[in-house]
Amino acid sequence: MSVARLEPNGFYWGRSTKRRDEPLTIVQVSTVFGRDPEYWTLTVPGSDQHHMVGDFEIIAGVEAPAQYYLRDAAE
Repeated sequence: MSVARLEPNGFYWGRSTKRRDEPLTIVQVSTVFGRDPEYWTLTVPGSDQHHMVGDFEIIAGVEAPAQYYLRDAAE
């Protein structure tokens, strides 16, 4: 997937370009360093580390499960 098609704060399936033997992971496009695409980084949820966009091969976007929803605990 082209970097030009990434969306700010979007979630994507990605593979590390440095460790190709590792399984796919979910990454999020971060705009913490700026809103222009040249400042975007990728984060792995649950981690505070930022990676350069080129450090991951972006495979596809993560689709939200439309047919499922979370119920409030009081329901």
